[in-house]
Amino acid sequence: MTEWKKYKLGDIGQIRMCKRILKEETNPIVGIPFYKISTFGQMADVYISPDTYLRYKKLYAFPKKGEVLISAAGTIGRTVIYNGEDAYFQDSNIVWIENDETKVLNEYLYYCYQNIQWKISNGSTILRLYNDDIRNTQISVPDLPTQKRIASVLSNIDRKIALNRAMNEELEQTARDLYNYWFLQFDFPDANGNPYRSSGGKMVYNDILKREIPQGWEVGKVGDVAVITNGATPSTREEENYGGDIVWITPDDLSKQKRKFTYFSSRCITEQGYKSCSTHLMPAGTILLSSRAPIGLLSIAMVDLCTNQGFKSLVPIDMRYTKYLYYSVQTHMEQIKKLGTGSTFSEISKKDLEPFPILMASDSLIEVFNQKVGKIFDEQFVLVKEIDHLTSLRDELLPLLMNGQVTITE
Repeated sequence: MTEWKKYKLGDIGQIRMCKRILKEETNPIVGIPFYKISTFGQMADVYISPDTYLRYKKLYAFPKKGEVLISAAGTIGRTVIYNGEDAYFQDSNIVWIENDETKVLNEYLYYCYQNIQWKISNGSTILRLYNDDIRNTQISVPDLPTQKRIASVLSNIDRKIALNRAMNEELEQTARDLYNYWFLQFDFPDANGNPYRSSGGKMVYNDILKREIPQGWEVGKVGDVAVITNGATPSTREEENYGGDIVWITPDDLSKQKRKFTYFSSRCITEQGYKSCSTHLMPAGTILLSSRAPIGLLSIAMVDLCTNQGFKSLVPIDMRYTKYLYYSVQTHMEQIKKLGTGSTFSEISKKDLEPFPILMASDSLIEVFNQKVGKIFDEQFVLVKEIDHLTSLRDELLPLLMNGQVTITE
């Protein structure tokens, strides 16, 4: 039976961080990526010069490839395995343990961090994980071969999730490119299968859009193609309103899920809860648009569901318009956001959204567009559900593996 040992993180290596970078040493355009806490694990939006980078790298601490970076401010405990590419990290906000892997493999350590409930000291004006908090945190560790097996199982799941996401992004780019090519550049196939505008298709000036559009196309309103529907919240004082099987979406759900398709929520309501308020059950194919706190989160309902009051959802009058309407709203989101008004917080009203102009292509072209992107949407949704299944599997396995409750044979 594998023997598990307990270590404080301070026992396996020293905590390190990069030297402080002054604002005047950065620029927003080119150079070596400088990751602040706000961009940790994402894309850098600030850079430092190669000369500054090389000078500091020679003089000060710097992570080695494979070491695990930790966010120590703001959102505590986010982790990234350093890939060894040239980059610089915000001092004290992004730290790592200089680990020689004689006791704990870095890849295993990465998953240990996912299983830790970090104890955060008081006294800071912002949420912060101090070095002593990290040093005194205890982890359970099996022998190195077992660590490797555990990390391998979890990393294989993570790689599959990452692969699915990458495939989904490629599919989304294909669908978006088709929309842009046909409905923004107007190079949809003409009667002979040639790109309409590039082949000399007739264009006419439209006074509403202040631009040329294909002859025969019209400019309608959002309210012409969709019923704009409000949501509501059942009383939270009545426990019987919650815990049912009616999917009930809030802007927080869309913010956390960050995805094109919505088919579950963090909190469902009961039939009693549904009847107790003025929310509406909307069909699959509805476009969910958050109308406040914040404005602009966008998703497509894949099941019948309802929302709270933070939405102005668009129920297409003809469901053939769902995909076209989704990309039309997404394309003009910045203009839609400007419709928001209010003294306490900005909110879009039904009255302001209904007359928002929308370009009306021919029904036949919308049908062809649906056929082409419909296959893409189907593939994407399969990938999304697989990502959710794998994520759930990983999250269930993680504490069991890290606590020795589940063993992996060779």
